[in-house]
Amino acid sequence: MNATILTIGDELLIGQIVDTNSVFIARQLNAAGVVVCERTSIGDDHAQIVAALERALDRSQIVILTGGLGPTKDDITKRTLAKIFRSEMRYDDEVGAHVERMLAQRGIAFNALNRAQAMVPECCTVLFNAHGTAPGMWFERDGKVAVALPGVPFEMEHLMLDEVMPRLKSRFALRQIVHRTLITSGLAESMLAERIEGWEAALPPYLKLAYLPNPGAVRLRLSAYEVDGASAAEEIGRQFEALRRLIPEHVVGFETASVQELVHDRLTERGLTLAVAESCTGGAIAARFTALPGASAYFRCGVVAYSNEAKHDLLGVDPQAIERHGAVSEEVARQMAQGVRRAARADYAVATTGIAGPTGGSERKPVGTVWIAVATPAGTTAVCRQCGTDRRQIIDRAAAVAISLLRDALREE
Repeated sequence: MNATILTIGDELLIGQIVDTNSVFIARQLNAAGVVVCERTSIGDDHAQIVAALERALDRSQIVILTGGLGPTKDDITKRTLAKIFRSEMRYDDEVGAHVERMLAQRGIAFNALNRAQAMVPECCTVLFNAHGTAPGMWFERDGKVAVALPGVPFEMEHLMLDEVMPRLKSRFALRQIVHRTLITSGLAESMLAERIEGWEAALPPYLKLAYLPNPGAVRLRLSAYEVDGASAAEEIGRQFEALRRLIPEHVVGFETASVQELVHDRLTERGLTLAVAESCTGGAIAARFTALPGASAYFRCGVVAYSNEAKHDLLGVDPQAIERHGAVSEEVARQMAQGVRRAARADYAVATTGIAGPTGGSERKPVGTVWIAVATPAGTTAVCRQCGTDRRQIIDRAAAVAISLLRDALREE
């Protein structure tokens, strides 16, 4: 069972707002066993809407549209749908009374524009919108369904959950779609693919593997479409267990698991403490830990020592080391980690110093060069990584690498 999602509005095409509606709709459809084959954003234009809907109905059994149902002249979706389905418009008394009540509660006059909210195509089934003034509309043609929903996210969400999904499940015999995602770290996408090539080749034909790289992690998603849900879930579980045995040191967990959560758990379980000294990452590492509930059990402090003076004054970095090696160097990274560990009386510490760009690089130390050090009770280690060329990318990657190195240090001791 296939579906197409059409989001309508000029504001989407000019980047004025982000389309979150199609994400929510896709998740609901997917959970019910409906495969979303296309998501398209189009403008408030009659010809575009007609062409997009006709194309969608040609290839999908279900089409969900959002947007363009408001009371103003630029909201043309409802009138366009009436023409597509060759239907006259009618006044819906229930919708009209609801709109009038809502507006009265807000002290807004019930004028001709607002009254037009209750005008709907005669051929549609009205989906009552308890949370707004624009009703949803359900159309059927040649065994296929098109549903028009308001573009206001919370109104759309209520209609999807309360009206659309129950009707779709009743209208169609839906089979399940099963997804599960394993999170890995420590291997780039190409290196990971090489390591698990044999496992991937042996997957059952009905399981589809997707590689989803993120800074510091690669997510592996196994999917089974239109299957018996219980048996597919069991098989995915068996396959991921085999993969865990193949690369145990690189498995973080499932779904939304993160490396910082692993570090968080290990520090908490062992009663250990952590301090962070950051230069180029500007507090990104500290933010990842302090965002986790319970971080106060182990997180001592984070120091953003951006200037050379701060590195010396707050962390005790030797100015001569900066003079000899530069602020972006192994020696400075080591001293930063050791200094914050000492100052905070922490068991573990991690430090970063690098060139986030876009300026400041050189032939020997180009933009993206980052030195990362981890100080532990057993000693201090440091590595140099090239973390990209874009400032935000460099910060994200450097923070991810630093946290991964911290995890490795905890594992070794």
